[in-house]
Amino acid sequence: MIFTVAIDGPAAAGKGTISQAVAERFGFRHLDTGLLYRAVGVKGGDPAAAARNLTAADLDRGDLRTLEAGQAASRVAALPEVREALVSFQRRFARSEGGAVLDGRDIGTVICPEAEVKLYVTASPEIRAHRRWLEVGGDEARVLAEVKERDARDMGRADAPLRAAVDAVTIDTSSMAIDEAVAVACAVVVARLGRAKA
Repeated sequence: MIFTVAIDGPAAAGKGTISQAVAERFGFRHLDTGLLYRAVGVKGGDPAAAARNLTAADLDRGDLRTLEAGQAASRVAALPEVREALVSFQRRFARSEGGAVLDGRDIGTVICPEAEVKLYVTASPEIRAHRRWLEVGGDEARVLAEVKERDARDMGRADAPLRAAVDAVTIDTSSMAIDEAVAVACAVVVARLGRAKA
């Protein structure tokens, strides 16, 4: 069965946690597409060449979850040649047999507009910055400034800007416990799975 769940949203909204939980619940494969861009960003050198030659080992680096890697990912993700190099990999993953969950910023709008489920996971910048600060520490005001800067870059880029697909279900996690957000996401998947099998 080919069944794609596309989960988009800004940094620290909870999309990664929700994606992993959905994949586990339904036995689907999971791809955090942000890791692809983080790996390209931290590799250095020519970003397009790094994207074309990405390996599994590059995705296992220990420094991919840092704030610096996130900023580097946002910068290289704005480059059309980097996006182009990574698009086909993501599309193959998404439409492979057995079901797949992909999370990122342009999955439902660009990578998999035909996805059976599209979710847009968001939260206020202040809530997201606080969550990120709890993860990475440092100066919370600086983390908030970086979250807002990244949002502006991700939403304002010419190529595949971050936005909700017109047919996406929005989940605002600002005042939700993670279990509640996962339950909402799973309910959407169950409903669409039922329709796909009917």
